[in-house]
Amino acid sequence: MTIRVLLADDQALLRATFRMLFDATDDMETVAEASNGREAVELAAAQRPDVVLMDIRMPELDGLEATRLISESGDLDGVRVLILTTFEDDEHVAEALRAGASGFLGKGARPEELLDAVRTVAAGEALLSPAATRSLITRFLAQPDPCPAAVHERLECLTPRERDVTRLAALGLSNGDIAEHLFVSPLTAKTHVNRAMTKLAARDRAQLVVIAYQSGLVSAAADTVSSQVPAP
Repeated sequence: MTIRVLLADDQALLRATFRMLFDATDDMETVAEASNGREAVELAAAQRPDVVLMDIRMPELDGLEATRLISESGDLDGVRVLILTTFEDDEHVAEALRAGASGFLGKGARPEELLDAVRTVAAGEALLSPAATRSLITRFLAQPDPCPAAVHERLECLTPRERDVTRLAALGLSNGDIAEHLFVSPLTAKTHVNRAMTKLAARDRAQLVVIAYQSGLVSAAADTVSSQVPAP
């Protein structure tokens, strides 16, 4: 299957570089380019790409608001947004996740890392490594927005196993890592994660992470992953 990518960046040179990279890759193609957030939203509706590679700082409409509009559109359920950012010092990363982005990547990433990131997001997974997740949560979600009461009510609907996998996913573990820890198959782990996402109305794994921290299911103050990983 060919992954259809929309490029949204106000720098023409970067867009041209990304287009050459994607168009030279067997399983990807660039379907359109946007120079600002408003164009990104319009082209996402017109082209329905699998992934929007979105810059944060753009004229007319920034990448955060563009991401929010795409994510909230019922007609664009299958469109995933991958944010490009300078992760270490960009305090808009948490806002991007809350807006519905499926992941984020630094602009200094190697070409193969960018290609893998696009594949990961296109597959419906969140691009959140354990280290990046802990850093993100500690820095930006330590004082999260109040979690709606409806989310707390939905948490009560999770089974103990679904709570466990949600907690592990929020700590950045992959389905394979979750399966290894809980001594189940990767398919079983994925099934539990998907059920938790459905019950919590999470668009994807990235939103599941945000909900887990905002609801208090996982603490942002943890120093290590092991301190919050449930016993197998």
